[in-house]
Amino acid sequence: MPIHAHRPVTLGDLIEDGIGVFCWCIRCSHNAVLDAGILAAQLSPAWPVPALCGRLRCAGCGTKDVAARPAWPAIGTVARHD
Repeated sequence: MPIHAHRPVTLGDLIEDGIGVFCWCIRCSHNAVLDAGILAAQLSPAWPVPALCGRLRCAGCGTKDVAARPAWPAIGTVARHD
């Protein structure tokens, strides 16, 4: 994905790269990866990922205190400290 220095990453960017939206509840720590395509169909492919925070509700505790970011793929172990 290209770096977007002048605008936040959008749902359309995530769809293009096959990445979901990682969401987690600030209050109860419940988390899930949501399908960016489904969210874009409801909101818009141009919807900025940071703006999702005010639109999501935790399925665990019901609060709207939910954070969202791209669900970047894991890169594995970065360092081992044996």
